[in-house]
Amino acid sequence: MDLTKLVSKLFSARLKEISQYATQAEKMQAHTLNRLLHDAANTEWGIKYRYKDMRSYDDFRKLVPVQTYDDIKSYVERLRSGETDLLWPSRIRWFAKSSGTTNDKSKFIPVSREALHDIHYRGGTDCVALYLHNNPQSRFFSGKGLILGGSHSPNFNQSHTLVGDLSAILIQNINPLVNLIRVPKKEVALMDDWQAKIEKIAEQTLHANVTNLSGVPSWMLVVIKRILEKTGKTHLEDVWPNLEVFFHGGVSFTPYREQYRQLITSSKMHYMETYNASEGFFGIQSDPADPSLLLMVDYGVFYEFLPLEEASKPNPCPVPLADVEIGKNYAMVISTSCGLWRYMIGDTVKFTSRRPYKFVITGRTKHFINAFGEELIVDNAEKGLEKACKATGAQVLEYTAAPVFMNRNAKCRHQWLIEFAKMPDSVAHFAQVLDNSLKEINSDYEAKRTKDIALQPLEVITARPGLFHDWLKQKGKLGGQHKVPRLSNNRDYIEEMLQLNR
Repeated sequence: MDLTKLVSKLFSARLKEISQYATQAEKMQAHTLNRLLHDAANTEWGIKYRYKDMRSYDDFRKLVPVQTYDDIKSYVERLRSGETDLLWPSRIRWFAKSSGTTNDKSKFIPVSREALHDIHYRGGTDCVALYLHNNPQSRFFSGKGLILGGSHSPNFNQSHTLVGDLSAILIQNINPLVNLIRVPKKEVALMDDWQAKIEKIAEQTLHANVTNLSGVPSWMLVVIKRILEKTGKTHLEDVWPNLEVFFHGGVSFTPYREQYRQLITSSKMHYMETYNASEGFFGIQSDPADPSLLLMVDYGVFYEFLPLEEASKPNPCPVPLADVEIGKNYAMVISTSCGLWRYMIGDTVKFTSRRPYKFVITGRTKHFINAFGEELIVDNAEKGLEKACKATGAQVLEYTAAPVFMNRNAKCRHQWLIEFAKMPDSVAHFAQVLDNSLKEINSDYEAKRTKDIALQPLEVITARPGLFHDWLKQKGKLGGQHKVPRLSNNRDYIEEMLQLNR
């Protein structure tokens, strides 16, 4: 029997559990919260907030305040120094390095042994289960998966503990059997020199039978282009004829979709979006025809959702899953088996369905432009760029945008710095279509643009080739899960990039 068909049968029980998300989600979430509170009751945090006395979700939300990284930073530093039983009962040996806060260059998210298995690896397994369910003719296990990861390093002077990209922590701790069906070798996957890593990955995978890819779209694209350069091929299926799926996450796929279509022309190629972050694995695209993500409600994650109008308040009030509304923007708040409690991860989502709960990622709580009351979010930007690309024949490789504040003539506008993979028929035409599209998508932006009174037409500056790569390199953020900030409410990022664009 075909190995893929044999393995597919092993997922049948799990698929039945996932099918119950449509009717049992709230019950699953209640069970998750009870389990988390029970397990952490004797930790320093659990004692402080009286977890043993809690009898309901109402007790939990009344006694435990919403947290940001700055609120738990002192606990994390103590965990990194070797203390135990602070936020979670098991010894924390791994810390996922994530983009920083206002006060710090990086955040260090604790990753417990339990979370590795009941959140992160479970998410990866469910991706494969759902993919095979949707594609019964798959030959997924006839070859190997190219998993693109970051790197890690020792944590302080503590033995057997690591700090690094979540992807590196997952590769480091993965079941040895999985290494038999993945490339490149672990020592290459964990290299910290990104440019040298690309060369090694290309060398080790050129002649492999790769059937699936996993990684961040922007960085995977760099690897694919290098492989095509080394082989002299135009399309990736000429290198890997059995390639059939790309599991992607970390950034929106919209700016990269057309480039992937041009580089992979095979009709049997599939794309499956995931929502996996340093803090946890939260969503999977369960239906190829629906871009929404299925909220994974029976992992070690309890979810709450904060209406965006509450996000800036001193005592914000999230709502539980049962109270979310379709079409409303929320900041996600999580409690997990990593020891994160009512923690705002910084992402914003909008629900598209409640039976089962499905959602789309709309942006970041800090990645938006609202300098003039326009409330432009990343989801608006991605849709506007998609329309502008279709209208002008362009392809966007990377971009960032920021406000230009009032000068002596009170001229305000948005400034977009865009690196094109394919130039538009006219940059001016591209800017005009983008501007008009944003008016259609966002009524607040449209209001501010009315008669050019508050906002002037947006400005597009063409970035030189490699600009964003060079900026990330300058920041020490090449590869892994690092990404270009799409929207910013100030000019800090864009000014640095404009300096490099000369």
